[in-house]
Amino acid sequence: MDKEQVAQFLGTPKLSVAAAMERIDHNAKGILFLVDGRKRLVGSVTDGDIRRWLLRTGDLTAPVGDAMKKAPKFLFIKERGRAQDVLKQESVTALPLLDSDCAVADIALADCAAGGGRQPGAGSLSGVPLVVMAGGRGTRLYPYTRVLPKPLIPVAGTPIIERIIDSFAAYGIQRVYITVNYKKGMIKSYFADLSPAYDIRYVEEERPLGTGGSLKLIRERFDQPVIVSNCDSLVRADYADLYACHRRSGNQVTVVCALKNMVVPYGVLKPGENGEVIGMEEKPVHPYFINTGLYVLEPGVIDRIPGGVVFHMPHLMEAVMKDGGRVGMYPVSGDSFLDMGEPGEMKRMEEKLEGRQE
Repeated sequence: MDKEQVAQFLGTPKLSVAAAMERIDHNAKGILFLVDGRKRLVGSVTDGDIRRWLLRTGDLTAPVGDAMKKAPKFLFIKERGRAQDVLKQESVTALPLLDSDCAVADIALADCAAGGGRQPGAGSLSGVPLVVMAGGRGTRLYPYTRVLPKPLIPVAGTPIIERIIDSFAAYGIQRVYITVNYKKGMIKSYFADLSPAYDIRYVEEERPLGTGGSLKLIRERFDQPVIVSNCDSLVRADYADLYACHRRSGNQVTVVCALKNMVVPYGVLKPGENGEVIGMEEKPVHPYFINTGLYVLEPGVIDRIPGGVVFHMPHLMEAVMKDGGRVGMYPVSGDSFLDMGEPGEMKRMEEKLEGRQE
């Protein structure tokens, strides 16, 4: 690995949590190694470490050193031959290789073919119901949706709704509810021809009821938390961890949120008294968490949805909070959230899924 590639895995403890998440996104291995001014290893932080930090504090601007592990696994360069065994044993995707001064000289990456790195837990969500909300018209994707309903628009050769369901089926989900309205016959025909291994139950809207209103049409009474997903976005995350986090938290609703850095494309002035400029910042970056459209709901929450009216998921979260219920978040990195709500975003999603975007 050359110096530029190694640099993608390195940061300092002074980096903000938001900046560390960006670095982890960029190297796509879920980990960042923290070094001092002489590149000596002082700690490591994974996407999971950052998620736990954010769930505890909510602070995106804190130094990532506050969330790091201070005794990361490593090998010396001369031990490179043991790297794959250690990577597999520790279930990590990357391992720093140090020179004689304990500076990071190289990074060993897990050989996926040999079983290194983290793998989804097959069957870990067996019995959990999944609802995919697929009734919208997809007006932002016109003219594509003049021909196809949004859920069937292919992204890298596969309809987005099939990709979403398959990603959950890998964790053992077998019971899938699809809410349908616009061009519902085409959606039903597609899955009838596909003959998937999972069981699909259609929830038909006579008229659009919003992202939350259609849930009220489901006749079954659930006895465990339900995963609810939009049909135009794919969140690449550990769904078993998401579900377990929800159950531990006491949340009525858990919403998956992704980091989004908003860049002000101008130099920003800080005003003082009498028109004086007391500071300047060139193109500042403001980190935010955005709603990905993926939720875990306690079954009783669905009872709060009024019947027969347009009702969206944000309305449901507001109603829960107003009544004193807990709405929590499950943070993921910005790169984990792939959206196809608009043509430009759909192109980015396709590039990511095909591995064409660095």
